[in-house]
Amino acid sequence: MRTTHLRLAFAALSLTLVACSENKGATQSPAAQTAAAKPKVSVVTLSPQSVTITAELPGRTVASLAAEVRPQVNGIIRERLFREGTEVKQGDALYQIDPASYKAAYDSAIADLRKAEAAVPSAQAKVDRYESLTKQDAVSQQNLDDAAATLAQAKATVEAAKAAVETARINLDYTTIRAPISGRLDKSSLTAGALVTANQTTTLTTIRTLDPINIDVTQSSTNLINLRQAIDSGRIKLSGDNVSVRLKLENGTIYPLTGKLEFAESSVSETTGTYALRAEFPNPDRLLLPGMYVRALVEEGVAENSFLVPQRAVSRNTKGEPVALLVDKEGKVEQRVLTIGQSVGNNWLVSSGIADGDRVIVEGSQLTRPGQSVDPVEVIIDDTTGEVRERKQAALTPQTGNDVAAINAAPSADTSKN
Repeated sequence: MRTTHLRLAFAALSLTLVACSENKGATQSPAAQTAAAKPKVSVVTLSPQSVTITAELPGRTVASLAAEVRPQVNGIIRERLFREGTEVKQGDALYQIDPASYKAAYDSAIADLRKAEAAVPSAQAKVDRYESLTKQDAVSQQNLDDAAATLAQAKATVEAAKAAVETARINLDYTTIRAPISGRLDKSSLTAGALVTANQTTTLTTIRTLDPINIDVTQSSTNLINLRQAIDSGRIKLSGDNVSVRLKLENGTIYPLTGKLEFAESSVSETTGTYALRAEFPNPDRLLLPGMYVRALVEEGVAENSFLVPQRAVSRNTKGEPVALLVDKEGKVEQRVLTIGQSVGNNWLVSSGIADGDRVIVEGSQLTRPGQSVDPVEVIIDDTTGEVRERKQAALTPQTGNDVAAINAAPSADTSKN
């Protein structure tokens, strides 16, 4: 009997709870139920803008000038006249070879020149005398011709002696080995007392000009074709004749000075399918040294009326096509297939699939599906940190320079990074 009463009590309690739950659900309005069913998503409104197209290319730093120093005469190095690793100017003395034998050869050449010059006046006087006597038929014409030949030989001997003097002087000057260019010196391979020979294969030292410095980079022929076609179709406009180049160093920092593109090769490598470019950078602090690995950021042109879509908003469908979820005017989710180009910072450059004023979902897409109604919240994305903030909250809190510019600029600038 007691068990029966307990069962009746539990049944009554259950009916009471069910009735309370039904009454509570009946008190919620349809609008409240609809709002509770709408997931919140973060969106960014897009608009067209001018985007600077840059190519990030791998490269190496190369000295703008390089000269290997070698002796041009034989001899013993008597003295090294520079400090290794220092800067020198063109014409500065680097080594001194013992000049004794070359000084003697120079003095001997001077003496030979004086001897040759001394024979010219006598030969000239003989010619003048024979010319006068020939007119009087005192000497034969043959004698005059012989005297003229002797004078010519004497003058030729003088010219040869002058050349010998100049050769001896040059060799004597070569005993002082000078810097052929201005730049920084490497270590010396030989010391005082070493025997050197003219034009030997072993270099004494190497001089490299570091300011300015060159950057040799490579670009694929495929990218070149794509760029030329984009320019021809009008999608990209050239930024001008002077193409500026920025530099990203090995540690990821940006080199503070801007360089310029000097030339591009006229042929493509048959083995690698690339062609070479060379840029020139000022290097007053000698921060860049030859052989460093760098990445050059080359400005190829400007794409006008283009859209930048955050990379976090783009995914791939089952066909491998890039897609993005957007919120239409009715507040419903729509999926679109995009045509994307290169990356610009944390964004994709999109050429089709986006229109002015479209709202792309950057957060919350995993909770939605196409056709579903959602509650969109306008946000901005910090290009530096990638942090997503609501536009209202970002306007009320202290901002970084990038955030302030993003708030004050057009909607498209919120996700752009030129």
